[in-house]
Amino acid sequence: ASYQSDIKKILAYSTMSQLGYMFIAVGLGAYSSGIFHVFTHAFFKALLFMGAGAVIVALHHEQNIFKMGRLKERLPIVYITMFIATLAISGIPPFAGFFSKDAILVSAFASGHFVIWGMGSLTAMLTAFYMFRLLFTVFHAPSHDTKELQVLPSSMTRPLMVLALGSATAGFIGMNEAY
Repeated sequence: ASYQSDIKKILAYSTMSQLGYMFIAVGLGAYSSGIFHVFTHAFFKALLFMGAGAVIVALHHEQNIFKMGRLKERLPIVYITMFIATLAISGIPPFAGFFSKDAILVSAFASGHFVIWGMGSLTAMLTAFYMFRLLFTVFHAPSHDTKELQVLPSSMTRPLMVLALGSATAGFIGMNEAY
């Protein structure tokens, strides 16, 4: 399988860009913004990996995203929670990643590091692109596979819902710090 088709590898690459934000914050001396991003990142990244695991289990351990598709209706809880995580990691307001990424980008801009701000902003756009690509490929793309999905136990879906709540709301904790 190519590097672009393995769902776990795509999520691992997105971890690198999020670590970059944390390093930017530390390099700028914006330590609280870096720690805040670590905190919000924990919610949406854990949700993405657990959601990917749920998809893999439901599809009998298939990991190639191009062999998936049309899972929105078949795995609605996984879809909704992964959609929330995708919004959060993409930095879409009012989800958690918006507040923590924005705090770092504001620090870069306010301190006159416009190249760092530009690179961080570009990285945010690239992250949004490949995460939505993953979401649309797995959950919306056409699929001819009619094989029965494995039923996901509540021990898999309940943690997804808890992490989705954190991905949607944890950013408000740092609102006073960032704004």
